[in-house]
Amino acid sequence: MNTETELLEYIYQTADLGKKGYIHLLQALEDKDNKIKKEIEKQLEGYEIIHEEVKELLKKKKIKPKDKGPFIEMINKMGTNMNVMIDNSDSKIAEMIIQGLTMGIIEMEKKIKEYEENVDKNIIKEAKKLLKYQEKCKKEIEKYL
Repeated sequence: MNTETELLEYIYQTADLGKKGYIHLLQALEDKDNKIKKEIEKQLEGYEIIHEEVKELLKKKKIKPKDKGPFIEMINKMGTNMNVMIDNSDSKIAEMIIQGLTMGIIEMEKKIKEYEENVDKNIIKEAKKLLKYQEKCKKEIEKYL
């Protein structure tokens, strides 16, 4: 696999995990009265847009996008459900989201540094777009702490 494919797949998988994570969280909060839900819905829309853009880039390069897999998704869903059952306050939900975003930001920064010199600038642009979006999401969610 070449470096462009690796980075594109990583961006796709990260956006996919963010999207699915927010979907699972909204499902877990469905019958709850949390103010943070509106912000989660807004951020989900952004992840869906980025996810589709990267999916199109992969298609143009004739690369079939790969998901992280059902096991990772199941673990994430179980963790979300357990955390919501323990404490579904807006501040606890915000803390959980911030932890995930922080890990995503760190990993995306590493990937950008690793691939920046060796891949198409448009792919780096997509990686930086996702990174900026993660940072924006984190800042917005911090208001709920």
